[in-house]
Amino acid sequence: MSKKNVVIGFMGTQLDSGQGPGRWEKWRPTVSLVQHEDTLIDRMELFYPASHTALAQTLQQDMANVSPDTLVNLVPMSVVDPWDFGEVYAALYDWARAYPFDPADEQYWAHITTGTHVAQICMFLMVESRMVPGVLLQTAPPRRQGPGKPGTYTLIDLDLSRYDVLARRFDEAQAEALEFLKNGIATRNKRFNGLIEEIERVAVGSQAPILLTGPTGAGKSHLARRMFELKKSRHQVQGEFVEVNCATLRGDGAASTLFGHRKGAFTGAMADRPGLLRTAHKGVLFLDEIGELGLDEQAMLLKAVEEKRFLPMGSDKEVSSDFQLIAGTNRDLRVDVAQGRFREDLFARINLWAYTLPGLAQRPEDIEPNIDHLLTRAATETGRTVRFNVEAKARYLRFANSVEALWKGNFRDLSASVTRMATLADGGRISEGLVDAEIQRLKWLWQPASERDASEVDLDVVVPPGVLDGLDLFDRLQLEAVIGVCRASQTLSEAGRRLFDRSRTQRSVVNDADRLRKYLMRFELTWDAVRTFP
Repeated sequence: MSKKNVVIGFMGTQLDSGQGPGRWEKWRPTVSLVQHEDTLIDRMELFYPASHTALAQTLQQDMANVSPDTLVNLVPMSVVDPWDFGEVYAALYDWARAYPFDPADEQYWAHITTGTHVAQICMFLMVESRMVPGVLLQTAPPRRQGPGKPGTYTLIDLDLSRYDVLARRFDEAQAEALEFLKNGIATRNKRFNGLIEEIERVAVGSQAPILLTGPTGAGKSHLARRMFELKKSRHQVQGEFVEVNCATLRGDGAASTLFGHRKGAFTGAMADRPGLLRTAHKGVLFLDEIGELGLDEQAMLLKAVEEKRFLPMGSDKEVSSDFQLIAGTNRDLRVDVAQGRFREDLFARINLWAYTLPGLAQRPEDIEPNIDHLLTRAATETGRTVRFNVEAKARYLRFANSVEALWKGNFRDLSASVTRMATLADGGRISEGLVDAEIQRLKWLWQPASERDASEVDLDVVVPPGVLDGLDLFDRLQLEAVIGVCRASQTLSEAGRRLFDRSRTQRSVVNDADRLRKYLMRFELTWDAVRTFP
């Protein structure tokens, strides 16, 4: 089935003009488009200034008389100055962003014969940037004027590789794409920024599989989704983003989830199931932790990636799905290949574009901009603005960039940490005390399991009855963290040194043990009680 022809263009207030019968004696470029007997225009999106509504309605009626099967949509687009490039481009850009393009069923021709020169240039740029996913349309009058003579038209498919000078105009668009992939975070790590620059080019220029590696929490899933959204904004995918963590797939359920099954294929298969590969048709399939797939599923996936065809479980008929694969893993698949746990041919197929995302510890200069981004996001979600005190932020950043900050969960740890502080911040201000309590909590979270078990704290058991009733959540969390440090220390002095490692350098008289003892007394606790309670 052939695609529908859709023309997008400006009404020519001069070339298309005419109200009396004599208008049929001259060539009008917009009307001429529906006068070609061998070409059907299914729909036309016709931009016109509100001051020329009568002319637009005349053109609409004339085209209906010539070609009743053509739907003409009149689109008012009034600009104060039609020769102002920024104003005209902004109007076209806003229209294109909201328009429901359907490249799978329609082909778009951008008419550049009518309108001011500025409008024609803007239309060219919209097609070249793929904001309008189509080709240019140029019309010309017949050599001899006469009623019903349509003249000629030419379709121009832009080959961007031949326009290096024009391509430079889109540096700003590329910068916007990079900012989009980075979620608007002004990252400072040169290696990461270089990585994102290449990923941006690959995301919009390739349909081949992409492999994202890196530790848990480095942002593989988030980046995969942003790549999909970038491709969708360029009309390069029409389907959905489908994500699955392969570590959750086991046995028959793994193949069924991915490739689908026929009713009765196995015990419990009570109805047909399409599978996620078919759900991702014309879209992007993100297989996180792909190294966890079984060898049988790997073989089926290889065929699906290479041939876009596969057999659902229990079926003797292949189905098809045209998807782009993005794979993620925190494992070294080269080792898995060498040890026979991962198919070498599948690894070769998905390894064309491979990128390793660095963990948070390898991007210390990006911690601060990520904190700012997380606080801004929290304000948007909760409607409540939260900020650090100057001293509190400096203290948190010192810890975050120190060797004590392990960031085992990478950006997930950072996001959780900022969320906790933002939630507990009184009056929208994160104080030094709140930062100190959060630092102790992070240290506890990163302790080896054996050490953490030794410092587990049940405040209802340790603290005398009635004392907890008047405590805020902040005080409870801080007390829990302090007792945890005490449990992991051999002496009161050692615990005091660990708890007051920063502020002690600012005091003329240092007695960490006495300071800690007085803190515990506020809750009717002693060192011996803290150390001996189960």
